[in-house]
Amino acid sequence: MSTIKLIKPYINYEEISADLKKIFLSGQLTKGENVNFFKKSLSEYTGAKFTHLTTSATTALSISLKALNIKEGDHIAVADFSFPATVNVIEDIGAIPVFIDVCIETYNMSVSHLRKSLDEYDIKAVIFVDTFGNPSGLDKIVSICKEYSVKLIEDAACGIGSSLNNQKIGNIADITCFSFHPRKLLTTGEGGAIQTNCEELDKWFEIKLNHGAVSMIEDIPEFVDFGFNFRMSEIQALLGWKQLLKLDEIIKERNYIHKNLTEKIPLKSQKILDNVLHNKQSLVYTVESKVIRDNLIKFLKEKQIESTIGTYCLSGTKYYKEKYNAKCGNSTYLQAHTITLPCYKAMDIDLVSSEINSFFK
Repeated sequence: MSTIKLIKPYINYEEISADLKKIFLSGQLTKGENVNFFKKSLSEYTGAKFTHLTTSATTALSISLKALNIKEGDHIAVADFSFPATVNVIEDIGAIPVFIDVCIETYNMSVSHLRKSLDEYDIKAVIFVDTFGNPSGLDKIVSICKEYSVKLIEDAACGIGSSLNNQKIGNIADITCFSFHPRKLLTTGEGGAIQTNCEELDKWFEIKLNHGAVSMIEDIPEFVDFGFNFRMSEIQALLGWKQLLKLDEIIKERNYIHKNLTEKIPLKSQKILDNVLHNKQSLVYTVESKVIRDNLIKFLKEKQIESTIGTYCLSGTKYYKEKYNAKCGNSTYLQAHTITLPCYKAMDIDLVSSEINSFFK
C-alpha cells in the first residue's frame, strides 16, 4: 500500500507544460506576464484592491510590520496557536510579542484576551491567524481593532479561498498575508502574497518590494528608498494562477472529504462558525488525551497514513518560553491534544476512518 499523504498538490505537469515551454522560449523568468496575471487574478478572486507577490508568507508578514512602521520595543499582539513564523517576524524586528490565547473550539484568537491585552499594553498592531484556514471570529477582532485604532494584519497563510460573511479573505483586514507553501491548497513550491485595500500601503509595497526603485524614463529605475527582493518568479506565478482557476472546486471537494471523514471517526473537529466558508486547508481534530493523540500518530504511521500535531503553542516553545514566560492555557492544551489528518483528492476515506476506528477499539 502506498502512503496516504497529508496533502498532495492540485497541479500536474500536463496542465502547465505548454505555458512552461513558452516561459523558457521567451527567456523572461521574472517580472513577466505570468506574475502580472497571477496578481490580477488574486485581486479579482478576493476583491482586494491591491496584491503583491512575495517569496513566502514569512517575508510577507515581515515587510507588513515594516509597512506599519513597527519599531524595536513596540508591542504586537499575536495569536498564540500558530507556526513559529508568525511570531518570529516580530522578534526579528526587535518588537515585543504579546501572546494572545485562543478559543478552545475554533483555535482562533480570543476576543476577551485580546481586549484585556489592549487595555494593559500600548499595542501597535494585531496579528490574527486564520488557524488551518479558519477565519471564525475575525469580524469581532476587526471591530476591536477599529475601536482601539490598532492596525490588523491577518496571517492567512492557510486562508486562501476561505470567506467570512460571504467576503473573501484578503479583503477584510488592513493587510492580509498568504502562503503558497507545498502544504497549502494553492502552492507555488514556495511563495506568498500580500493584499490590502489601502492605496498608501500599496505604493509603499510597490517600492519596497522592488529594491526601493521606481521606473523612470526608458525603464531606467530611480532608487528613491532602500528595499528588498522578495519577488516571485514566472514559473511560480504560472503554478499559482493555474490552481486559482479551480480553487473553489478544490475547496468544495475538501469540504466533502471533511464531512464524510468526520462522520466516521470518534474525534472532535475544529469548530467553524456559521458565517464562515472554510477552505479545509487542514483537517484538525481535538483528542481528549495527549497520550492517545501521540499513540494515534504513531499507529497511523505504521499503517502508512501521514498525520501530525495541529500546530504550536508559540509561548510554549523553548525560545519564547525562556525569554517571555507567557502562559496561554488553551494554546498549550491544543498543541498537546490536536491531530492533523490527511485530505486530498482520491483519498481513501473509508480506509483512513477504518484504521482510526481500529485504533480506538
